[in-house]
Amino acid sequence: MHATSTVQAANSPVAASAPPTSDSKTFARAFADIKAGFSARELWGHLGWQDIKQRYRRSVIGPFWITISQAVIALGLGLLYSQLFNSPIQVFLPYLSTGFILWGFISGCLAEGMETFISNEGLIKQLPAPLSVYMLRTVWRQSLLLAHNMIVYVAILAIFFTALDNRYSLGDASGQCIGDVFCHPGLSWNILLAIPGFFLLALNAGWVTLLLGIISTRFRDIPQVINSLIQLLFYGTPIVWPVDQLLAGGTRSGISWVLPIIQLNPLYHFMQVVRAPLIGQSFTPGNWIVVGSITIVGWALALVAMRNYRARVSYWV
Repeated sequence: MHATSTVQAANSPVAASAPPTSDSKTFARAFADIKAGFSARELWGHLGWQDIKQRYRRSVIGPFWITISQAVIALGLGLLYSQLFNSPIQVFLPYLSTGFILWGFISGCLAEGMETFISNEGLIKQLPAPLSVYMLRTVWRQSLLLAHNMIVYVAILAIFFTALDNRYSLGDASGQCIGDVFCHPGLSWNILLAIPGFFLLALNAGWVTLLLGIISTRFRDIPQVINSLIQLLFYGTPIVWPVDQLLAGGTRSGISWVLPIIQLNPLYHFMQVVRAPLIGQSFTPGNWIVVGSITIVGWALALVAMRNYRARVSYWV
């Protein structure tokens, strides 16, 4: 009698309709992973710093080679492009150098973000750490590189401070606000807005690294596609060429119809919220609204990806 009742209980509809539940695909687990990742700041902070030291191992100057190479590139291209775009070197060189510095951070987060989980295959399989640790490691490493490159900005700002301390224009060869040219207000206390601007940039680098890292781990062709687009984005973003020349009074105001196309480029707004305060350029609330909106939407997509595929990354790598 006892054996029969056991078989009947096992075959009952109630027992068959109650499979074990799993909470692995929940937003709570995704949030918990990110929270645990931020809590492990000693781990990703040490790993990010070790990446920099390993890259310049046995080098006398060490990471400051980053600063030297950035300074040489900025100076060489600044002298060249200031002549090509008929812009005064004293205001064009700060514009170009800050653009290169920020672009290095953006492109680095894009390129290395896609390889975040692939390059950390050994750690993922051996170390029971939150997945977000590897995202934070990448963003922290790029932030350290940016900090080294900011030495170039400080040096250029000290040299050309008098040219940026008052109203100036990049659309005129003289750099002065004479006639119908578009002018920038010059350096002011607005320079402090570059701090929240960078934090927004780093926050977006986080979701980009998570989202592209998960997608690229599953589909290994994605990094090749994105790497091809990075070069196109560089030329389509006002980094080495000033938008001022397309505005009223600029040397290329005749093709001002491309301005709406430039404003559709989200990287243009990311550059503006950081670069404009640093060199005393004008910016609009619209730049901050676009960046804030992209931040919200981007993190929503990253959380969905973390919710659905976080547990599979260790199998995909």
